[in-house]
Amino acid sequence: MGDRSAKTFERGWRIVGAWQGYFYVTDGWKVYPQFIPAGDQMVSKTYMTRVEGENTRLRHYLARLHRKTLCYSKSLAMLQHSLRLLIHYLKFGEVPVPFRAATVTA
Repeated sequence: MGDRSAKTFERGWRIVGAWQGYFYVTDGWKVYPQFIPAGDQMVSKTYMTRVEGENTRLRHYLARLHRKTLCYSKSLAMLQHSLRLLIHYLKFGEVPVPFRAATVTA
């Protein structure tokens, strides 16, 4: 996504901030208070461990999220579709496959 500058975080915050979460678990980076409303930031190593665990799990299932790999998405749309499929699979235990009527040959 970029470096650890306020400019980089601002791009991500536009998306995450729109979700209107009850609180935001962070690692206490000095840039966060510029964007996260006072009282909404929770600096917690315990909760960050859980967040990082989920990120590790996603990287495990999707090679395209690894750094320095040959498996990467050439378009943002393909990355988004891959993530949606993975999250659906993790939640429901199945991969949605479009229904196609069987062709009958005589």
